[in-house]
Amino acid sequence: MAQQSPDTDLEAHVLKFPEDFTWGAATSAFQIEGSPRADGKSPSIWDTFCATPGRISDASSGDVACDHYVRYLDDVSLLSALGMASYRFSIAWTRVKPGGVGPTNPKGLDFYDRLVDALLAEGITPMPTLYHWDLPQVLDDRGGWLDRSTAEAFADYAEAAVTRLGDRVGTWTTLNEPFVSANHGYVTGEHAPGHTSLAEGFAAGHHLLLAHGLAAERIRSLAPDARLAIVLNFTPQQAASSSDADLQAASLQSDLENRWYADPLNGLGYPTSGFDHYGWDGSQIGDGDLDLISAPLDLLGVNYYTRQLVSADPAYAQPGHTPRNTMGWEIHPESLGQLMRTLWDRYSFPSYMITENGAPMPDLNRSEGRVDDDDRTAYIRDHLTELHGAIQDGCPIEGYLVWSFMDNFEWAEGYVPRFGVVEVDYETQTRTPKQSALWFRDVARTNQVVLEPERLTYRGRP
Repeated sequence: MAQQSPDTDLEAHVLKFPEDFTWGAATSAFQIEGSPRADGKSPSIWDTFCATPGRISDASSGDVACDHYVRYLDDVSLLSALGMASYRFSIAWTRVKPGGVGPTNPKGLDFYDRLVDALLAEGITPMPTLYHWDLPQVLDDRGGWLDRSTAEAFADYAEAAVTRLGDRVGTWTTLNEPFVSANHGYVTGEHAPGHTSLAEGFAAGHHLLLAHGLAAERIRSLAPDARLAIVLNFTPQQAASSSDADLQAASLQSDLENRWYADPLNGLGYPTSGFDHYGWDGSQIGDGDLDLISAPLDLLGVNYYTRQLVSADPAYAQPGHTPRNTMGWEIHPESLGQLMRTLWDRYSFPSYMITENGAPMPDLNRSEGRVDDDDRTAYIRDHLTELHGAIQDGCPIEGYLVWSFMDNFEWAEGYVPRFGVVEVDYETQTRTPKQSALWFRDVARTNQVVLEPERLTYRGRP
């Protein structure tokens, strides 16, 4: 817990957050919308990936997902009932420009027009993300993120979305987790489009950041009063021992996972390890690219789930005694507080928001007809405790968005992991708030966390 301060009531174990702190939830288009061919939508790389045998663990797809494209009004009402002041969602490029480039599809934008209006009618701030991994397949056929023209096409798509929705959207996020797009999609092959090339990963990563820079110019021009954001994922890398070899291995891994995108966005250029250790020739970097990429941001979105212990020994195994969620990720709230202090010390971004934080849990216990997920509540509570400590130390953190609003399609893992604070019955599409959602509702309404450590424990994978 943070040291005593005017905003920490130690006797009552209450953590009070700043008065203007934002509480909300996040989702993404492919994970919840369904309706893959409705109103002129074209296939994305994830539609293709799902149709490839062996790619998705439960052989499922996003064809129905949470049927949000049809049920969005009910979902907005539920967000309101749960006290969410902000909702982060993504726009499907394939709905707005089915050809990837060229004509804008009015019907595709109509959906997001209606969604934004519905959110505003409930007093919920819309926070759209322009790219959450669902690249139009037609662009992948032309090279995808390996081709510089994809970044230029993204800027045109961003212009179409901002032109239509910019009068009601106050914050625009360009990309979600470009590291995952580049690394999982082009290096490890576990995500779409399923390539396995380190060189391609570096190329894709640069073109993703270039896409951000080009889109940022359009957003600034079309919506000068709007805030500009990007969302990065961070996985703190901690050396498994104090040996020089382990410390160097952890530093190199952190360059790739934690500094590769944040550094150039902050005007520091790419970490030299990319050139020296990994052998990237940087040939994709054009004149003026780094200036475009480092144009000032108003907000950095931070996605945090876990840390990683790193060893130079390839036989090293992660410790098995620490609490873990159902995907095997270690539950380590302390790393969130440390991460936020590190970002604040290293960079000059004016403001931060936790744009994703949450955990898949077993969700096996029920009480009064709903999932009794004290373990998920404990996860959120303990991360908020660490976040509160960072705020008390001066970190400019303006909000927290839980991942996820509801159970959804979890990419290559299909529908097995359940991250939602709202349960989804995929057969009936019934939504039922879990106990964690009711707890989080009270946090959002009171703007404070009441600590009850004796009641809440983790029931994740041991």
